[in-house]
Amino acid sequence: MREARGLAGKAEVRTAAAAAFLTLALLGSGCSQELPPIRQQGSWIVVENQTKQPWRNVTVTINSYYRGGSAELAAGGRLEAPLASFETGFGQRFNTAREHVARVEVRATDADGKPVALDWNEKSDKPLLVPGDHK
Repeated sequence: MREARGLAGKAEVRTAAAAAFLTLALLGSGCSQELPPIRQQGSWIVVENQTKQPWRNVTVTINSYYRGGSAELAAGGRLEAPLASFETGFGQRFNTAREHVARVEVRATDADGKPVALDWNEKSDKPLLVPGDHK
């Protein structure tokens, strides 16, 4: 009788382990939410190249006035910058205490020479602010 209980107990352990593995696999794959390519994390702006091609001459314009950018952004790479580093043509910096992000425009050129354009607007798109502190 003891032997039968031992085998049944091992089967229950295997079933529980298989169920736990399946749950973790589903959580790891299906439930993960892809982040938007343009997002704000605290006082930082993040632009993510979610394509398979690198971008060149990347410019990010906030609220049609404040500009920043990078010479290139690798495929799958992220450009992260504090909002205070974006400035106008006259050298005025974005002031996070007085202003909020209402519009973001990203312009670049991909490896084939084709233009890349990503836009976010507070009036028509989902909120830009992603929960969680950044740096």
